[in-house]
Amino acid sequence: MENEEIASYLSTGQLSKILNVSVRTIRYYDQIGLVCPSKKTTGGKRYYSKEDILRLQKIILLKSLNLSLEDSRSILAEQSMSDILYAHQSLLTEEVEHLTISLKHTQSLLNLLDLKRTLHWEDLISLVANAEKEKDWNRYFSVEQQSYLKSRLPKLENSDKATKKWINIIKRIELCLEKEVSPTSSEGQLIIEDVDILSEETFGDDPELIETFWKVRRSPKASEELGLYPISPAIIEFLEIGAQKEISPY
Repeated sequence: MENEEIASYLSTGQLSKILNVSVRTIRYYDQIGLVCPSKKTTGGKRYYSKEDILRLQKIILLKSLNLSLEDSRSILAEQSMSDILYAHQSLLTEEVEHLTISLKHTQSLLNLLDLKRTLHWEDLISLVANAEKEKDWNRYFSVEQQSYLKSRLPKLENSDKATKKWINIIKRIELCLEKEVSPTSSEGQLIIEDVDILSEETFGDDPELIETFWKVRRSPKASEELGLYPISPAIIEFLEIGAQKEISPY
């Protein structure tokens, strides 16, 4: 009689194969009282009814939504599913925000590695510390200028073409400095010309904004306060000497 009744049930092994869930997981769910078999033989074998199987399928579905087992238990107990799902949505949103910040930090480090060719722990510590600092843009730019800069200004955390162009400009100037190539040379003047083109692409036709921005960039303190990548004085000097040569009639 017992065998006839069991024929309409699935064993742990059969259930594991059908639902592609490990036997260990099924036994764990039984252990914590989440999905318990309707029948157990005197020998200790477990058998699951259609209702048990449906419950396990619900658990698998909820798990695919990254819900915890306790939240899944609450939902199965017919507590407010909407409240639990809204709370879970909030948790996922928070996790996405943390991941987005981590991605930005990682991209910043990749760009720093591209610029500096090597990285140290100090770079990572400084990056995180600067990201958490409040930046007072009001000291240097008007509200309109801030809005424009924040939408257009290349950032180390970006991987777009504009950011890559500025990185390459800095690297080209550093190569010139290493080779002692003058900013007034033909090569130096081509770089200055590219800087002018890129500045126009970035800041638009606004000489006042360009001048204000480069005034900030000339100041290591102001650049640090705004969380901008520190440009060495040698690079600033290269650009200034090159720009003077560009506008000189001689």
